[in-house]
Amino acid sequence: MSVPSGTVDPAFWAGKRVFLTGHTGFKGSWMALWLQRMGAEVTGFALAPPTTPALFDVARVADGMTSIIGDIRDRQTLEQALVLADPEIVIHMAAQPLVRASYDDPVGTYATNVMGTVHLLEAVRRVPGVRACVVVTTDKCYENREWPWGYREDEAMGGYDPYSNSKGCAELVTSAYRRSFFSDGKTALASGRAGNVIGGGDWADDRLIPDILRAVAKGEPVSIRNPISIRPWQHVLEPVGGYLVLAQALWSMPEAAAEAWNFGPRDDDAQPVQWIVERMCEAWGNGATWVHDENVQPHEARYLKLDISKARAGLRWTPRWSLAQALESIVAWHRAWLAGADMHQYCNTELERFVAAPLNQAA
Repeated sequence: MSVPSGTVDPAFWAGKRVFLTGHTGFKGSWMALWLQRMGAEVTGFALAPPTTPALFDVARVADGMTSIIGDIRDRQTLEQALVLADPEIVIHMAAQPLVRASYDDPVGTYATNVMGTVHLLEAVRRVPGVRACVVVTTDKCYENREWPWGYREDEAMGGYDPYSNSKGCAELVTSAYRRSFFSDGKTALASGRAGNVIGGGDWADDRLIPDILRAVAKGEPVSIRNPISIRPWQHVLEPVGGYLVLAQALWSMPEAAAEAWNFGPRDDDAQPVQWIVERMCEAWGNGATWVHDENVQPHEARYLKLDISKARAGLRWTPRWSLAQALESIVAWHRAWLAGADMHQYCNTELERFVAAPLNQAA
């Protein structure tokens, strides 16, 4: 059995056939760009980009892959696309990813996040050549008890709101399929749970960094709902790299890697919202400031951290950028976009900078 290196191996991914759901989203677009950069043959399946503008469009993600616009709730179409792509590796990132949106559309949230995962895993069962499958969920899949310590992979699933709960359900679905259908060693199935992901190219509604950037770019105060809420903030490339390392491990050591894994920041990067907004305003300059929105808000957890000991020990994965570095990169990315830079080239340069950064052993 080989020992994971903790780093993404371009030689491993060169020529690999990869089926990626959710490739038009913020996180999925970064994943697609990284895979393309390493020479993987990528087929994506997702709804049309969820925002205007969208990273998928401004970075011309579709140019280097086969892009299929489809809905994972449509089991037949999803299965046909996956069978036709005949992938060796499947990475499932498609989701309804927003807490507040799940209050507005709980049925759609469960249909996408739970049954969409069922549909994906059923399709994987039809393709014997799939050797590794990574299902991406979230840190919010845990039953949050507002503990001051990080949650480990064997903690109870739960979730207060429909989004968080649906992701806990997706984890249970993945566990059941692993034990019921993927225990024969032919396809290794794992799940990856990441913290609050931030980075350049995110324009989603009701998400902290996009809300900050929209306000400061207009010269308006940033309205903050929950300034004392603490989250495991991390640059988007941190968990994306973790999922790639996990897929490599599923390929080389399937019995050991076919489990759930947390991918989070170092402990001191679990910061309150106020810490984030103050530093973003300082980095932006031009008198940027913020105000507390004291209107009644839907429930959101106030304290949430991940324990990444397992990924550090079992995959030798650790974060690369500090939270301060991540915020600096976001401001620079957004300013480059506003200035009309070639964002495909800029994103590839960002990837080069990230890959060249040392692993943060203080995590």
